[in-house]
Amino acid sequence: MQRFLADGSFLRVYLALALALLLTFGLALMGLALVDRVRIEQYREQLAEAPLQLLTWRVAAMPANQRGEWLTQQADMLNMRLALRDPDAAELNWFERRRLERGRVLVKMEDEENWRLYRRVPREARILEARLSGLNERQLRGLAQMLGDWLAEVDGDARRRRLASVTSDALPVQLHDLAPEGLDSHQLTRLRDGELVIRLLPGHWALTVHLAVPAADGSRQWLSIGPVSALEPTPISLLLLVLVIMLGVLAAIIYLIVRGVEARLARLELAAGRIASGRLDTRVKVDGGGFIGRVGMAFNAMAAQVQSLLRSQQEMIRAVSHELRTPVARIRFAMQMVEDMTDDPAIRRQLHGIDSDIEELDQLIDEILTYARLDSGMVNGAELERTQVDCRAIAERVIDTLAPLHAQLRLELAPGPEIEVTADPRYLQRALQNLVANACRHAQSRVLVRLVQESRLVRLDIEDDGPGVPAGERQAIFKPFARLDDSRTRRSGGYGLGLSIVQKIMAWHGGSVVVDDSPQLGGARFSLLLPTQPSLRPSPPAKRA
Repeated sequence: MQRFLADGSFLRVYLALALALLLTFGLALMGLALVDRVRIEQYREQLAEAPLQLLTWRVAAMPANQRGEWLTQQADMLNMRLALRDPDAAELNWFERRRLERGRVLVKMEDEENWRLYRRVPREARILEARLSGLNERQLRGLAQMLGDWLAEVDGDARRRRLASVTSDALPVQLHDLAPEGLDSHQLTRLRDGELVIRLLPGHWALTVHLAVPAADGSRQWLSIGPVSALEPTPISLLLLVLVIMLGVLAAIIYLIVRGVEARLARLELAAGRIASGRLDTRVKVDGGGFIGRVGMAFNAMAAQVQSLLRSQQEMIRAVSHELRTPVARIRFAMQMVEDMTDDPAIRRQLHGIDSDIEELDQLIDEILTYARLDSGMVNGAELERTQVDCRAIAERVIDTLAPLHAQLRLELAPGPEIEVTADPRYLQRALQNLVANACRHAQSRVLVRLVQESRLVRLDIEDDGPGVPAGERQAIFKPFARLDDSRTRRSGGYGLGLSIVQKIMAWHGGSVVVDDSPQLGGARFSLLLPTQPSLRPSPPAKRA
């Protein structure tokens, strides 16, 4: 448990996922806080837009010598401090100045209660600064009274244009010819007497201010400001959007973490597959000392040990095979001397049998050396000399070579077009010759070779009319020195290396050899499967693990 906690890769993955989860939730909370802050600032700016706009318009229309006294009066009525300032004296940064230059309202919070509002005076460089400590009823009454006086200065279309210029979503302003609905008789009496009436809308948590605005002809219009609503909580749709974004970010982070682990394991899997296919020189590059790094180190050690053992085995087989040739040669030389020294027919028959045994021993040594050379090539990473090979020409050469040795059999090549494949011509001919010779040993009267071009491979079929291969033994016959205990093997003999050599050659070419029943002749059918595209395994650089 202590080791797992100390350097376990999976524990690090879990911790990384937990940190990613915490980071994502932190980002989500920051995002929500930022959204709420932006909404609050936007709400405050919308509330301040109409009062500041009205004040700057009134200031711009006044002579310079009257502005100070008028601002003092309005400051007392609105419960705020008003002043005209130069932009350089207002301590504004570049972005805030650009906002004022575009005619927008700027709201700066000194703390939770103290606000500073700025707006540029139309057609002037100076700005109007308003300082207030929160919003209260006195400011709302003063704003309504100032707006009513401003609208009372004009009539008709001019009044409607002024009204449209100050209304906004946060502070709607309306002018009606009929008295407002929903007021009781006392409120209507006060409204007709020129007083300002504030109406609370409990269901909406909002205020509406009503005021009578006189016209030039003695009639009245009714001004309604509001409803001025409190800031609503974050809507559910926005919360859902933030949640979806949060889950998406979390999924992306987890994917990147798991993908990194998966990629390293996939490289290990690829290297293991290459070793399983015979490329024992494959190694993985180890990064880090975690669990996967230790697996990579153990993998490299295993591959090196297997390669070393197989190399030692092949070197021993080659050494033994070469050493066997010397005593075999001496026995053959002594046998020839004995044969020259006697004319006894019985002795000559015995000597002839011994010569046949020596010939078989020579062929067995050749087979062992060939198998060892192929296996050694797989261990040491040797490559074939691949060229474009005419499969039909190779099959014809094999049949021409073996037909005189089996006069009792009919060796045939099925008609068809020429088929080319990229392969080593020597080893491909050796594989085909081994299979045809194997078919000749087991056939009753006929051996058929057929070439088939398929979509992604070339198939060379060798069929005979012999006893066939039992289904349960079709994998075992490709093992070195495998001998089947049935009539097929007892009658034909053999060394048990020919099919193993064929399998090694096909593995070198990236193909395979399979055996099944011959649908035409009834015996066995061996098939060489060669890919049409070169799939020989190159010697790659070390993979990272």
